[in-house]
Amino acid sequence: MSAPEPIIEVDGVTTVLGGHVIHRDLDLTVYRGEVVALIGGSGSGKTTLLRLLLGLEVPQAGSVKIFGHPLGRCAARDLERVRYRWGVLFQNGALFSALNVFDNIALPLRELKSVPPDLVKPLVMLKLAQVGLKPDDAFKRPAELSGGMVKRVSLARALILDPQLLFLDEPTAGLDPDSAKQFVKLLRRLREELELTVVMVTHDVDTLFAVVDRVAVLADQHIIACGPLAEVARMPHSFVRNFFLGHLERCAEEDVKRFRLSLDDTSDEGGVPAVLRGEAVS
Repeated sequence: MSAPEPIIEVDGVTTVLGGHVIHRDLDLTVYRGEVVALIGGSGSGKTTLLRLLLGLEVPQAGSVKIFGHPLGRCAARDLERVRYRWGVLFQNGALFSALNVFDNIALPLRELKSVPPDLVKPLVMLKLAQVGLKPDDAFKRPAELSGGMVKRVSLARALILDPQLLFLDEPTAGLDPDSAKQFVKLLRRLREELELTVVMVTHDVDTLFAVVDRVAVLADQHIIACGPLAEVARMPHSFVRNFFLGHLERCAEEDVKRFRLSLDDTSDEGGVPAVLRGEAVS
């Protein structure tokens, strides 16, 4: 069996912002096709690490490679090519309020200028359907959308260039429990259909149980653990104990499998895209 292909390689990274050391000798590897969640306390450097992975920050020491390309040390043209291979879903959606849903999703295509104009509409409508929204939703403004719909539109925009890698910043933050559950089901389906590699920052334990292959814990300025949920949840670190407080009994491998099987049950229509049922999705 061939070795798994690394998509993200963070090696010995030290990050200093405003004279403060945020990361020290931080290592993290993410392999093709897996979903890795990054957890950590407030001020632990999760957002800064995400910015490093997006090429928005440059470490003081160490290296960050995406698809084998070193960020911060490559030509601008090469960096752009790499960026077109990933998509980003920001915590608040980051939709442009002056644009309707269609134009928000189409924006990356129009910026890239490599897609013939007559293909923009079918591609946008395909992504709209892929995230479980109706064709009529394309004409709505962000102010007319529920929180769940904002997340789905943002996800459609993140997927419009058919990326291989997807970054998610608190994907279920601000959603009610039912909307969060439906959004996680959508992520599970798209991950399989599109063969995505996913890195997410989250504090939602149910999201970890539902979709994550490995959990990376950021504390004490570096990744103190990265492994399966059942393994990481039993670490004797104060942050880990507090994070999984009240959930430890659910972290066993068999319990996680049962939870995921319950999500795959389509009796509540969770496994069927709403667009195929002719219904709106909140």
